[in-house]
Amino acid sequence: MDQFQSPYFKTLKEFLVEEKKKYTLYPPGRLIFNAFQRTPFNRVKVVILGQDPYHGKGQAHGLCFSVPQGIPKPPSLVNIFKELQSDLGTPIPEHGSLEKWADQGVLLINATLTVRDSQAGSHQKRGWETFTNRVIEIVSQEKNGVVFLLWGRYAQAKESLIDGNRHLVLKAAHPSPLSAYNGFFGCRHFSKTNDYLEKHENTGIDWTL
Repeated sequence: MDQFQSPYFKTLKEFLVEEKKKYTLYPPGRLIFNAFQRTPFNRVKVVILGQDPYHGKGQAHGLCFSVPQGIPKPPSLVNIFKELQSDLGTPIPEHGSLEKWADQGVLLINATLTVRDSQAGSHQKRGWETFTNRVIEIVSQEKNGVVFLLWGRYAQAKESLIDGNRHLVLKAAHPSPLSAYNGFFGCRHFSKTNDYLEKHENTGIDWTL
């Protein structure tokens, strides 16, 4: 990806080097690009867009909405699992790791890939959004039949980057407790995703964790 050589990315790297001198950053450096390592481009079937990594110790591991095994499930993730159970009858998992989804082709990316400890949104507008917007555009332009799940207004603002003639875009309220009852619960995005994938001769996702 040519983005790593771009001037904006050089500036972003310089910013991160300085930040790391002063603050604890999440996720750990080796996990910043975890979503791309677990879900390589040729395997992407579904894209779920988040906003920021979790900013609590041990939570962020480079996959949006996901936390490593052994870390308590954040409220939005609890609501994702409630909707999954309602939609497909899937048991609510004991843990909050979505690695199994990523390994099946669900690209779990945040718009911003790093954050300061305890400071939500602290790395917004520093260049990450340029990078992740380009990722969305490349998936849209170079693949066919991908399902994009846009939960909440922030994610839905990315819809203009996606070719709706080639892909399925599903929109709902954010799963946060503040908004889940405004249309996230009952959206049935998990079954709709699999229906679409199977109609387009692709294997559905096993959403069970």
